[in-house]
Amino acid sequence: MKSRTGAVRAERMDADSVVAVARGGARVSVGEEARERVRAARRHVERISGEDTAVYGINTGFGALANTRIPPEARRELQHSLLRSHAAGVGAFIEPETVRVMMAIRIKTLAMGYSGVRVELVEALAALLNSGVTPAVPEHGSLGASGDLAPLAHIGLCLCGEGWALEGGEAVPTEEALTRHGLEPFSLEEKEGLSLINGTDGMLAMLILALADFGMLLKTADLAAAMSVEAMFGTDRVFREELHAMRPHPGQADSARNISRMLDGSGIVSSHRASDHLVQDAYSLRCAPVVCGAARDTMSFAAQAAERELGSVTDNPVVLPDGRVESAGNFHGEPLALPLDFLAIAASEVGAISERRIDRLLDPSRSQGLPAFLAPNPGVNSGFMISHYTAAALAEENRRLANPASTGSLPTSAMQEDHNSLGWSAGRKLRPVLTNLTRILAAELLCAAQALELRTPLEPAPATRAALEVIRTWAPFAEKDRFLAADLREMQDLVSSGELLEAVDSTIGSLA
Repeated sequence: MKSRTGAVRAERMDADSVVAVARGGARVSVGEEARERVRAARRHVERISGEDTAVYGINTGFGALANTRIPPEARRELQHSLLRSHAAGVGAFIEPETVRVMMAIRIKTLAMGYSGVRVELVEALAALLNSGVTPAVPEHGSLGASGDLAPLAHIGLCLCGEGWALEGGEAVPTEEALTRHGLEPFSLEEKEGLSLINGTDGMLAMLILALADFGMLLKTADLAAAMSVEAMFGTDRVFREELHAMRPHPGQADSARNISRMLDGSGIVSSHRASDHLVQDAYSLRCAPVVCGAARDTMSFAAQAAERELGSVTDNPVVLPDGRVESAGNFHGEPLALPLDFLAIAASEVGAISERRIDRLLDPSRSQGLPAFLAPNPGVNSGFMISHYTAAALAEENRRLANPASTGSLPTSAMQEDHNSLGWSAGRKLRPVLTNLTRILAAELLCAAQALELRTPLEPAPATRAALEVIRTWAPFAEKDRFLAADLREMQDLVSSGELLEAVDSTIGSLA
């Protein structure tokens, strides 16, 4: 990730630099070539503004009002009115990191030189982002079709000194926030209000951030599977490369290779390699790379969609280099809605198989000699019994949240906008799915760590031992029952921090 003081060039922005803007405080700048493209497109808009031909977004109304002509003296007011009327979101404010990404993507889109805005607008939006002012964007209001209209309108209105900004998690009048940061409200001209709101920036922001989080969670899921396989006297033979080469899905191969590497050198596994206690391990153990591999391949598809979208112009209408102004449907969110829904389904499945391993770890009839609920003195102590209930509740909630949003649509704008992607909704529900997955994996890791220590004097593999040692700096071995919610919260923070994966990587090299 880029440093807090680093700068990201808008026209060269990629997924990593987007995350750097969101979470590393990277600043956004615009190069001179991009500025010249913006100026060239603006000259076409200024020419059109002085002509009598009706051109959508410049001298007409919007949506179902596209056939309403706007006189020259009212066109600037039209752009401000657009933001005021479209900033109609409700509900809790979304997380600042998503808002920052939305702003960065909008700067990138405008800097591509197809929107017909002034360079001053691009600079003003970059200054707002770089100052640390965060527009307050309500959660509900976008249907993900004509772009994320309402959320982006809240950002645009903030740029103009109206609406709300977030300070310390609370909404304050934007004008006060701008004054505190030495910024002036921006005054819009023709086309500029429309260009601030017509795009898929919210959906794309949520997709890029989700991909960053899901990538880390999939590696963590491989670690949790390896520790559980080891703890339950599972076999490592099923993770051999030759077996997975017979079914050449890339994600499956990567996941199997990860688990095999993490089990390499395990004293626990070698202690029962010749045992006939199991002819075959349960699906939740031996099929772990198949399930997580499918999720990895889903993530690869979603990452390709995000990369394409980040290089796209989703404004409407667009100003072409020869001066034509054309309207199309590139603001429609379907290319993002489907990947967002697919990711929720994939993450739900990763959590579902993790929950099955937790259940098996706690059941003495299936855990190969481990005490009931991993309690050294079961009966007096309930051990990790209810941590499984929690994981099961989260897995079931994820199953509900994994139902796709993109299969729904309601017509709007007097039937002008008669099919909507619901991509924003898909993005909003993906975020809690990933949070729930983090918590499920945290519960499995906590249980697997307890189980591995109960196998003493048998020694785990170097990689899983490294992970176990990190876990023990956050949550000690449970000799008897204690306040388990605190341990689960600590483990969730540990998973999110990436420290576990760093310990594994430092032991055996980077995981795939």
